[in-house]
Amino acid sequence: MIELIPDLPPGVLGLTASGQVTAEDYETVVIPAVEAALKAHDKIRLLYHIGPEWTGFTAGAMWDDAKVGLAHRAAWEKVAVVTDAPWIHAGVKYFGFTIPGEVRLFGNDALGEAKAWVAG
Repeated sequence: MIELIPDLPPGVLGLTASGQVTAEDYETVVIPAVEAALKAHDKIRLLYHIGPEWTGFTAGAMWDDAKVGLAHRAAWEKVAVVTDAPWIHAGVKYFGFTIPGEVRLFGNDALGEAKAWVAG
């Protein structure tokens, strides 16, 4: 499941993933939130927290994630990815350069630092 992270500054979209993340999560939470943020701001900052309760992404969720990223490629000003999953860290390190904005990785123990960085 994906939920919005409340109480972030304007222009910062926060998402937290737990349990199994599905395409429905992207279609009902992520895509509407990204589109609403882009109506209010030319560029957005994303905090994506993949917490310790997260168990994985379905294939449909990974496909929707790629579509959202590519469809709004120029919209990302900063992206903070917070997770302890080694394969996600590796993927962001290898492919983060494809995102035009700044991208930083944080461990779950540094969620507060990630919030401060993405908001700053």
